[in-house]
Amino acid sequence: MTNAAPQAPAAGPTPRAAYWALGLLASLNLLNYLDRFVVAPVLGDLKRDMGLSDSQLGALPTAFILVYMLAAPVFGVLGDRGSRTRTIAAGIAVWSLATMVSGLAHGYSHLLASRAIVGIGEAALVAIAPALLADLFPPQGRARVFAVFNMAIPVGAALGYVVGGVVGEHFGWRAAFFVAGAPGLALALASLWLPDPPRGIQEGARAVPAPAVRSGAGALGLYWDLLKRRPFMVVVLGYAAYTFALGGLANWMVEFLVRVRHVPQGHAARDFGLVVLATGFLGTVAGGWLADALQKRIAHAYIWFSGITTLLAAPLALLALTAAAPSVYLPAIAAAELLLFMSTGPVNAVIVNMVSPLERASAAALTMFVIHLLGDVPSPLLIGFLSDRLSSGPADPHGLAQAVLIVPGAVLLGGVIWLFAARGGATAER
Repeated sequence: MTNAAPQAPAAGPTPRAAYWALGLLASLNLLNYLDRFVVAPVLGDLKRDMGLSDSQLGALPTAFILVYMLAAPVFGVLGDRGSRTRTIAAGIAVWSLATMVSGLAHGYSHLLASRAIVGIGEAALVAIAPALLADLFPPQGRARVFAVFNMAIPVGAALGYVVGGVVGEHFGWRAAFFVAGAPGLALALASLWLPDPPRGIQEGARAVPAPAVRSGAGALGLYWDLLKRRPFMVVVLGYAAYTFALGGLANWMVEFLVRVRHVPQGHAARDFGLVVLATGFLGTVAGGWLADALQKRIAHAYIWFSGITTLLAAPLALLALTAAAPSVYLPAIAAAELLLFMSTGPVNAVIVNMVSPLERASAAALTMFVIHLLGDVPSPLLIGFLSDRLSSGPADPHGLAQAVLIVPGAVLLGGVIWLFAARGGATAER
């Protein structure tokens, strides 16, 4: 009796294909955040043209995030079991068309609905891309890979502020939505040519299904299994506090500069956009490279690094929101944003390394669900609500000045939770 010849392992993607895919996925993520934040610098125009309250303005990003986080688990299952490239392409087309439709809105309900639909499309990319990247690149150096992918977040957000602020100021807020949405249709077509390697190919022998996958559990069983993993959920809860803070800053900082610091709208959007662009690019890249270097020398360095940099950002965020002089608050917000963005690559590398390659899209989707449910779903709405309640009238900036002070507290909480996770060794790979 002779033994059958072992099957040759599946061929992995070539480095050229992997880096091309990383570039395209990073470009898509940039457009994702441009579409998401193009509304922030035109809040004043929407308030005036549609007669909206701050609570209604705060509900716009909240509606987007609610739909986004509810769609993410669906795309997580599709990403673990179906074609990742076709699903991403469909999502891009949906969010791009919905952004353009936002420019046609003639009432608040129409605008709210179109912004909510943007969330369906963007959930596809954010749920699936981390799993796809993990199958394109080996575990060592993943902080740098995710730093490149997530570097598009601040760059895209900054471009959203610039497009919304500059185009809105010169051509109106409707034109800003058209300019933001149109490029996505071309990128949707290009994404059909993304490589889609076998799941777990980079792990080889370590690509073992998780218990919920081996038992044949359905999607709900897999998500329940992930929720029961304490180390994973501690990291995700820290990410939720971090997202609460960033969501509050991203959606209200331009309006804060206009109302509280009396900066003209176009200048406020430009200045904050440039701060986010510079600090996001430098912070995300530097954080990814530094964390990879430390990971070779220190156990659980990814999460230690994320916790320390986030903790250091808390007092700087408080100073940025309380100092009256531009010579103080602009450097403070730049330093706080720089430190916050440094943790983006490492914490995402932690998350994909903690789970089986066969459940990574689901883990990313669950992460997105939790961090938005507890993070930037409530923070813009809560800041708007507190602003309305603490103001004596529409022209009173006191309410907004007080409401944004919940942001530094959330930054502090995120850093503390991540340090707790690091101390407990909560980042061991499966």
